[in-house]
Amino acid sequence: MTFSIVAHCPRTGQFGAAVSSSSPAVAARCIRTRAGVGAVASQNVTDPSLGDKALDLMAHGASAQQALDILVATAIHMEYRQLALVDAQGRSACFTGSGGLGIVASALGAHAACAGNLLAHAEVPVKMLAAFQSSEGKLAERLLQAMRAGLDSGGEAGPVHSAGMLVVDAQSWPVVDLRVDWAEQDPIATLHGLWKQFEPQVDSYTQRALNPSQAPSYGVPGDI
Repeated sequence: MTFSIVAHCPRTGQFGAAVSSSSPAVAARCIRTRAGVGAVASQNVTDPSLGDKALDLMAHGASAQQALDILVATAIHMEYRQLALVDAQGRSACFTGSGGLGIVASALGAHAACAGNLLAHAEVPVKMLAAFQSSEGKLAERLLQAMRAGLDSGGEAGPVHSAGMLVVDAQSWPVVDLRVDWAEQDPIATLHGLWKQFEPQVDSYTQRALNPSQAPSYGVPGDI
């Protein structure tokens, strides 16, 4: 009931993740990023703690595959889980347990990994990865291009209703954290619209956090 992408931009050092599902509020449960470390998607029958555990392992020097191997060997109920990871060197890894729902598939590439379950067909992650690798520009935009390619190639076996995206840069907090927790139609298009609204302001909000005295004003009442 989910398809996702995790990715690293070697040009900027950013990490990002995007996800969509037929269930509500999918991004809150499934995607995690950490500056300088990596990005993780944890899905299928979701255990949200696995994303943080994988990032902790990678922060202590494990590669994406090593972190995944440790989790598979030590975490409980892994037969129900599906994971996609990318690390600071752009290495990627995926896992789907024996209890994966419906059609399950994944695709690995340099600096990105895509995975899904209850898919319309097994080529959905391949189409997503190809779209990401052929795209240009900001990481957030490239993630959304991958998600659109996944949906256009069939996506889930049924309609999706939620979507979300995280991008982390040099700071400890995500510079992009956008979610569509429920939409009757095309949450990925709604998410893309939110990104286009937010995109011109991303750097300004970062500057406000780092040095408010040099932050731009947006001209609203009470603005600095």
